Amino acid sequence: MTADEWPSEWLRGVLGVCVLRVLLEGPSYGYAITQRLAQAGLGTVKGGTLYPLLGRLEEAGHVEVEWRPGEGGPGRKFYALTPQGRRHADEQADRWAAFTTTTRRLTEGAPADARSVR
Repeated sequence: MTADEWPSEWLRGVLGVCVLRVLLEGPSYGYAITQRLAQAGLGTVKGGTLYPLLGRLEEAGHVEVEWRPGEGGPGRKFYALTPQGRRHADEQADRWAAFTTTTRRLTEGAPADARSVR
């Protein structure tokens, strides 16, 4: 399965955690964030999906926004984690890891209770 074939509902579920983790690497702008997510194997994330998420993170106080002049082009909106956003990124990564451990147990075979019923 290629990254562009991930079910969209899976991507919506994990995108917030992944964007926060990308921003732990340092301030970035929207296109660069989408490129980093694609390099990581998530496939193409459209602006119509990313920018509303970044807006929600800003409203929640997890990211701050700064306009920077472009090099030979238009300015760019850079997103950086706030101290609260850094804590939130760590908490969400821990929660996602626990969630994937739980789902992996279910997807790697039948749950123990179901095996005993057979």
